[in-house]
Amino acid sequence: MKTLCLDSAHKYLVIGLYENDRMICGTANLSWKRQSETIFPELMRLMKEAGWDSDDVDEVVITDGPGSYTGVRIAMCVAKVLCTRKHIPLYAVSTLQLYAGVHERAFVMLDARSQRAYTGALQGGKFVEEEQILTLDEIRLLLNQADYQLFGDCELIDLKAEEPKFLENFIALRPFYRKIENVHTLTPRYLKESDAYKVKP
Repeated sequence: MKTLCLDSAHKYLVIGLYENDRMICGTANLSWKRQSETIFPELMRLMKEAGWDSDDVDEVVITDGPGSYTGVRIAMCVAKVLCTRKHIPLYAVSTLQLYAGVHERAFVMLDARSQRAYTGALQGGKFVEEEQILTLDEIRLLLNQADYQLFGDCELIDLKAEEPKFLENFIALRPFYRKIENVHTLTPRYLKESDAYKVKP
C-alpha cells in the first residue's frame, strides 16, 4: 500500500511518501506563502527519489484545515485531482492533529490573525477540547490552568513550542483518518466566526 500525504494548510509544506506505513522519503519545509510554487517541484522530486509515478499511489491523506484560506486549498486541489483521476481513496486529518501527533497532552495554536489563534487540546491524537478560535488572552488564561506540550505559533504569547514531527505524525494518526466519501464536495474547514475574519494569504 503506497500512501501519499500532503499538508499546505499553514506555514509548512509537508509531503510524505510511505509504503505499508514506512516512510520512503519526505519533506517538511517552511514555505509560507510559497506552497503553490513549490508543491509540484517538490512532489516530482520526491516521486523520482522513491521511484514512483502517480499511478503507483494507492491512497492520499491531507489536512483539511483549519489554516490559511489559500494554503488549505493547495494540497486539497492536488489530492482531489489525483484521487478523481485514479479512483483511489482520500482521507483527511485536522491540521491541529498533524502538529500534535499522538502526544499524551498536547495543545496546538496556529495564528488566525487579529490577535486570535486556531486552537485544540489533544490526547493521544484525539481532541479533548474541540477545535476553536480563541483570543491570545484566552489562550494565556487556559494555559495557566493546565500543563501541555505546546505546538504551533506559541511565540504569539511568548512561549516556546516543540518542533512538530509532521512526517511521523501523518502515519501515527492513521486511526484518526476520516475517509472522504465524495471527493468533489470536499471543502476546507474554516473555524472563523464569519467570512469577514477569514485568513487571507
